[in-house]
Amino acid sequence: MISDSVRKQAEHFLYNETPFHLGEMLTEQPHRVTKTLSQTLQTGTAAGLLQLLQVDDDIVPVLKKTIHSAAFQNLRSAILRTLNSGHRVFFSGCGATGRLAILLDAAHRRFCRKKAVLLHEKTVFFETLAEQTFSVMTGGDFALIRSVESFEDYIEFGKRQMFDAGIEPEDCLIAVSEGGETSSVIGTIHAAIETGAKTFFLYNNPTELMCRMVGRSRNVMTDPRVQVLCLATGPMAVAGSTRMQATTIELLAAGLAFESALDKLLHEKLTAEELEKIHYVPQIPLLGLERFQTLLRQVRQEKNLRVLADWTEYECSVYQKNGLITYFPDEYVLDIFTDTTERSPTFKIPPFRSTLETAAPVSWAFVKDPVHSTENAWEHLLGRKPCCIEWTQDDYERMGAAQRIIDEPPKIDQSVLKTYLIGNEPDTSRRERSPNAALAFLAGNDLKHLTRKDEWYDAFLEQSGRFERRGAVFVGTGIAVDAGVFDAPVFAVDVHLPESPLELITHTAIKIVLNNVSTAAMGKLGRLNGNWMAHVDATNKKLIDRSIRLVSELAAVNYETACYALFESLEEISGWTEAKRKTVSPAAYTVERLKKQ
Repeated sequence: MISDSVRKQAEHFLYNETPFHLGEMLTEQPHRVTKTLSQTLQTGTAAGLLQLLQVDDDIVPVLKKTIHSAAFQNLRSAILRTLNSGHRVFFSGCGATGRLAILLDAAHRRFCRKKAVLLHEKTVFFETLAEQTFSVMTGGDFALIRSVESFEDYIEFGKRQMFDAGIEPEDCLIAVSEGGETSSVIGTIHAAIETGAKTFFLYNNPTELMCRMVGRSRNVMTDPRVQVLCLATGPMAVAGSTRMQATTIELLAAGLAFESALDKLLHEKLTAEELEKIHYVPQIPLLGLERFQTLLRQVRQEKNLRVLADWTEYECSVYQKNGLITYFPDEYVLDIFTDTTERSPTFKIPPFRSTLETAAPVSWAFVKDPVHSTENAWEHLLGRKPCCIEWTQDDYERMGAAQRIIDEPPKIDQSVLKTYLIGNEPDTSRRERSPNAALAFLAGNDLKHLTRKDEWYDAFLEQSGRFERRGAVFVGTGIAVDAGVFDAPVFAVDVHLPESPLELITHTAIKIVLNNVSTAAMGKLGRLNGNWMAHVDATNKKLIDRSIRLVSELAAVNYETACYALFESLEEISGWTEAKRKTVSPAAYTVERLKKQ
């Protein structure tokens, strides 16, 4: 017999939260190419990976059309004007797009930092330019490493974060939302509009559909002060998994527009001799599109498919034995964070654990910087000091937060962020289970560490020496491996990674290989059903809706029945231990319960 409290919660979601019933969105639909994904992965890992990779073909025609659009040219021009006037370009997003926003900001800062070293007479120019981008992620920089529950459901939270970041009338905002409906991202748009800043909105569902379905989306998409770039490529490789194709095209579209504007700026501000000194290569968006197409072909070559399959099977073998993997990158810490952080809500596996959570389960995969301490590692990967949220109970009350958030504001400030040991401090939790492995992760120019035997190389050898096994993942060309160093597998993905200011193709290559390997591994471990995320979490309204639809699909019941059943499971799960709550998907548990009835 369902309790009154469960009935009220379910009915509230059914009848009062209809703006979060998103099943019509293309990004929530299953893709025809990957319909049998979970079954294919069980019979052949490489064949399953090829299914996943083929969906990236949907990106190419949409990206080509976007590059030729007036909206893209307007975005490029707005970025150039903003940089020329000494103001800031903001990137905002939530979840996967929030991490994308941070990555674009950090990549620009890294470019400026490196060029300042090569051109001493322009140090001030590059230092100033570095500060002309900023990222606003829902939940602050803390959300880079751990999802902040329910934050994306509030427009007012996004507005407040944008105002806290200090947006001004002459600035430019590039807001990114995979579905186009994320409340917090829409809040950043409202803040920019109110301020008078140039405002652009990138999203991955048809504009007409979103305007019909979601009022909050319609309000900004039809506002003449907002320029929209619809990047709809269709369904994702895994239904609802917008961390894949949606954020790939958003990374490329926003990145190519920024690189193109930066190219124009540098040619205006620097002489030909100065450009030569910093080894600058001119950038045009169509060249970026061609490079992306080349990357897609190279990743699918038989030798690379075999490498990705071996890597997938290795990760599966470690996790099946209750083991742990820790990645040790150099410049691409953010890229690995993006993939590994997103595995937790997508597949309901333990999130990253801080030193304050000694009783919590440890994450299956983690990332550590072998050179820098944790405090310095955060600044190294962001290119600036972390920007975290320290709102009070009164702040949350004024913004209309739920009572549970007002009563217990989330602890997501800098002091808590630093309890996640991403630096070179010893972390026994990464070795508390066996097997455990340390994997070097190097891509592009970082591959130089293998031949120079420099500070990073020595630090990695020292750090990884504490683990049972030492292996590696390399992405790039001309990889020379000292076989005597590694006693665990080395996975070398042979692709050409041409340089550009934001290293867009390198970031895209890392994203593609990580997304597909982690998705395939979870599929082989039974956390996919066909191309549905069978173990999705339910930590916000969008994920509750997705969980209900998943239960409806897999348990063969209607939406209403699935809704009541899910909320009944959520009430039961609330009484479980923290460790169990963090590893059991409410959706999967509900499906199992209904099938037994």
